Amino acid sequence: MSQAAASRAPAWQAQLALEFAKRGRRTVLARRAHDGPLVVQKPLYPEGDAVCHTIIVHPPGGIAGGDRLDLGATVQPGSSVLLTTPGATKWYRSAGPTATQNIQFTLGPDTTLEWLPQETIVFDAALAEQKTEVRLGAESCYIGWEILCLGRSGAGERFTNGKWLARTLIDRGGKPLLLERACLEGGGAGLRSPALLADQPVVGTLIAAAPQLSVALLGLCRQAAPVGGDGAVTLLPGVLVARYLGDSSEAAKKYFFELWRILRPALLRREGIEPRIWRT
Repeated sequence: MSQAAASRAPAWQAQLALEFAKRGRRTVLARRAHDGPLVVQKPLYPEGDAVCHTIIVHPPGGIAGGDRLDLGATVQPGSSVLLTTPGATKWYRSAGPTATQNIQFTLGPDTTLEWLPQETIVFDAALAEQKTEVRLGAESCYIGWEILCLGRSGAGERFTNGKWLARTLIDRGGKPLLLERACLEGGGAGLRSPALLADQPVVGTLIAAAPQLSVALLGLCRQAAPVGGDGAVTLLPGVLVARYLGDSSEAAKKYFFELWRILRPALLRREGIEPRIWRT
């Protein structure tokens, strides 16, 4: 769909709720409920029964002004899940209404959830708001990332109009480990400020929350570096945060993938195997 057509089309309202549970040695998609154009493909098991790989699909291909998407996943005790997307999430320009996406993950005790979507592209003149909440149970582990592209820089487009609002909360047992808010206005001074985006169109955040984070693991992560752009890693109580800032979503993905291959064996006791959908 072209962005001009998207700005004129009726708004979509979509909900997808998933529940994963342990059945013997296998993590299964025990329940799914959806309304509107937000669906899930058949689960895959490229690593064997323990980890359920699941692909979230939004058939319209992009999010337009006035759209509302709600994605929720509950991971029952002992389960392990990897969620990803088949392509970039596109936020189209808006004629006025704000588009919203709410993501909520709830992890039970002794669970793992990996949220590894493809990049997010915010078109010029888009009005977008995204809220992400991750509720962690005892001994649960979470690894997730967001790669944000402001404007279609590959086509020479800059983010000169519009707004991107984002709120991320990571919580364990009712105690916030990380709470971040972002408000990026197209053409605003914040995009150019050296203290914020320094006029770079791509910004990324990787978050790992686990009980067993350590200074030694931080040191290993800091040995990784993006090829093009800047990267940094910080360790906070209960959460490790990595950042990317540059002009290439591909460089951001490669950097985060390298970090994920360091973090996954240390925190999840599993090798970092590239999800199959990324190779298609």
